[in-house]
Amino acid sequence: MKNLIGIDQGKAKVLTSELNQLLADYQVFYQNLRGFHWNIKGREFFELHLKFEEFYNDAVIKIDEIAERILTLEGEPLHTFTAYVSHADIKEEKGITNGIEGVEIVVKNFATIILKEREILTLAAEADDEGTVALMSDYISQTEKTLWMLNSYLQ
Repeated sequence: MKNLIGIDQGKAKVLTSELNQLLADYQVFYQNLRGFHWNIKGREFFELHLKFEEFYNDAVIKIDEIAERILTLEGEPLHTFTAYVSHADIKEEKGITNGIEGVEIVVKNFATIILKEREILTLAAEADDEGTVALMSDYISQTEKTLWMLNSYLQ
């Protein structure tokens, strides 16, 4: 049986589960970025304060898009901090004031996110879910470029 947008309901359920995992990761990542933005100190303060703000502004947009995609697939997005923390592979960070350490954590978090995006892309393609495929394709290309830039910064 197919849902309203023509996706097999079983496959849509699997996709919404995986998208909820990504949503949880993005929510924890977002909060980590806020903490880095607020608490960073040192010579890199000005550039990293702005960069972390850029990242969390982007994350909040993606959080909304992911939740809306889950709803489009007729699922229910996670929406409590308890659910985010229990579902996320990304761990909460606390007390990070060193800029390089913050960037290293961001790289690690983006690496976790891109793996999940690739998994969802594959599942969405198998389900003929072009909407999710397009969303994940856009996210993957953005994340790849960001990882390249952050890796260059750390060298």
